[in-house]
Amino acid sequence: METKTKRFRKRDAILNCVKETTVHPSADWVYARLKPDISDLSLGTVYRNLSLFKDQGLIVSLGTVKGVERFDGNTDPHVHFICNGCGCVLDLQQMELPTALTQAAANISGANVQSCQLTFTGLCSECKNQNLEEAI
Repeated sequence: METKTKRFRKRDAILNCVKETTVHPSADWVYARLKPDISDLSLGTVYRNLSLFKDQGLIVSLGTVKGVERFDGNTDPHVHFICNGCGCVLDLQQMELPTALTQAAANISGANVQSCQLTFTGLCSECKNQNLEEAI
């Protein structure tokens, strides 16, 4: 039993790291977070496992934000906001995904739509305020 536990120690740590945060981390963020506790962890191991978890549906990719792929451990359907200024990713949990949009996509395509990711982009409140201050 000890071999099995040790074998998946890194994999479990990587998955838990993504699942337990709301920052929508990159592979580099996960690596930096875990490296102090797992000295033999490599960035390649993090990338491979994130890809595996994504393929297994355990996490989702939000695509690239400022050139870096970002991940979400919350696989329940929800809406995101991505800041074009600082690159922060926010969950908009209080906003429901419009089921009419999913149904319209199914009707138009004739496909069985299984999921929908809705992402808003713009400037977060901090970047918006900073731009206002710079304009003054």
